Amino acid sequence: MFHQLRLLLVLGEELHFGRAAARLFISQSALSQQIRDLEKRLGVRLFERGNKTMGLTAPGRVLLSDARTVVDALDQLRRTADAQRRQLVSRDPVRVT
Repeated sequence: MFHQLRLLLVLGEELHFGRAAARLFISQSALSQQIRDLEKRLGVRLFERGNKTMGLTAPGRVLLSDARTVVDALDQLRRTADAQRRQLVSRDPVRVT
């Protein structure tokens, strides 16, 4: 789900599947499928898809903000874990693999 939240953030910024897919280095169809899967998992439609326009739904706007909070928190967790691992390795490089 974490990966899908990252995709949601980029699509929410671009509001265009083609541009978002290009930024993410994935195909447009793969992005579309991942967003559909996320919508199904959450039980709410995140985007209104029109012929030439696309926008966030009301729930999509709320969840986009929450997704940013989650992604930022997990990024911070990863940075903290990396820092802790580096400290352990510098103290005793034989024990940590």
